[in-house]
Amino acid sequence: MKILLIYPEYPDTFWSFKYALNFVSKKAMMPPLGLLTIASMLPEDFETRLIDMNVSKLTEKDILRADFVFISAMITQKDSAKKIIETCKKLGKKTVVGGPLFTGMHHEFPGVDYFVLDEGETTFPLFLKDLKENNLQRVYTSNEKPDITKAPVPKWELVDLKKYNKMPLQYSRGCPFDCEFCDVVRLNGKNPRTKTPLQVIKELNALVRSGWSGSVFIVDDNFIGNKAGAKKLLKAIARWRKMIKSRAIFMTEVSLNIADDDELLLLMKNAGFNSVFIGLETPSEESLAECGKFQNTDRNLVESVKKLYRHGLEVTAGFIVGFDSDDDTIFKRQIEFIQKSGVVVAMIGLLQALPGTRLYERLKLENRLITSSSGNNTDFSINFLSKINPDKLIEGYKSIISNIYSYKYYYERVHTFLKEYKQFNSEKVELNTIMAFLKSIFILGIFEKDRKYYWKMFFTGVFKYPKSFPKIMAMAIYYFHFRKIFLDIDKCSESA
Repeated sequence: MKILLIYPEYPDTFWSFKYALNFVSKKAMMPPLGLLTIASMLPEDFETRLIDMNVSKLTEKDILRADFVFISAMITQKDSAKKIIETCKKLGKKTVVGGPLFTGMHHEFPGVDYFVLDEGETTFPLFLKDLKENNLQRVYTSNEKPDITKAPVPKWELVDLKKYNKMPLQYSRGCPFDCEFCDVVRLNGKNPRTKTPLQVIKELNALVRSGWSGSVFIVDDNFIGNKAGAKKLLKAIARWRKMIKSRAIFMTEVSLNIADDDELLLLMKNAGFNSVFIGLETPSEESLAECGKFQNTDRNLVESVKKLYRHGLEVTAGFIVGFDSDDDTIFKRQIEFIQKSGVVVAMIGLLQALPGTRLYERLKLENRLITSSSGNNTDFSINFLSKINPDKLIEGYKSIISNIYSYKYYYERVHTFLKEYKQFNSEKVELNTIMAFLKSIFILGIFEKDRKYYWKMFFTGVFKYPKSFPKIMAMAIYYFHFRKIFLDIDKCSESA
């Protein structure tokens, strides 16, 4: 049996880092962890190939060689996924699909032959059993939350690791916080399920054997959802790094209550973590309460973020406008909040109602849904009737973007960050990092508009923050990407 696994193409978005990746000669941020894990669950006598369309071209010849085409995707990959399915239909090839896109929106894909929804450890074995017995059903679904200690090691040999910037690894699924706009609890549950520390170390060793020595992104819904388990794992990773003399750097997603646990912060540092993503969302206490993000309420948000900087953790963060509790002042307040926080990589988006979220269900009952979500909350579209006038909301959102991604405001945040940041874990400087630095001098330091800000960062890094110099140059390169995504493409740079 010949199986072709396909990962659809991402559009150019904030998180694609497409223009920044060109500096380090990489094609994509990370390989598709879900498909690589599914590949490990296939029978050994199956011939398996994987094409990630973000790094390789897909041809009709590739599809014609396969007996089945497996597709997994996120919502932002919807358009690409639909084209793949149409091509497979035209060529007479059976499609098998799964992942967040199809689990949440499978009714939008009538051309698919077989849906393997929810968590693969539960539903995929059912599909394989029926395939063996020649008794396939169209839809496989389950409410069961599987024991992920039984999840296999991903099949890394199916991808060229050199084409990627980071490697993904999953430790847990689920989150104890049920924010109204988030679909994590529906997909993965409220009680975090974790792998064992030994299991994670086994996966890290598999990556090392495959030749990987770079950064690892632990792609959990909330890495500290189970704090006791996370602490055990961090101790195990610290021992592993020391034992094999690894300089691997880790990053992950956490909730802001990490700032309340000094022991946890120390363990993160010792295990080689230097970056976390956090949903800060909004400075409005009313909007935080509205969406149920109580872990962010009754605290000084800016001080909590700066505490993480002082413990060696850069914070990248998500921010949202468009809550029912927001008023016309929110746009200026968001700009001030983002600038004070020193969050350099600030993903500010419009509120979107994703299928299956509590927000989606509430707006559906209120007859306020307009269309399905694109999954990209930075594309200047909203899919529901907002309490703020929609035109004002879009214009206010554009004003935030044009301000925080102006040269002046961006580099001000870099300096705010550097004043607080304590560098503990440094990445190994590789050849592509040096090449990226040289390219940045040529492109950003010579030809870029307002290059004075680049050189200001450059000399600030050299003379004032030499230990953080690689991170400072990375931030300059990221800025090139953000300008392309937000300002050049969307024509909202007039006030920059």
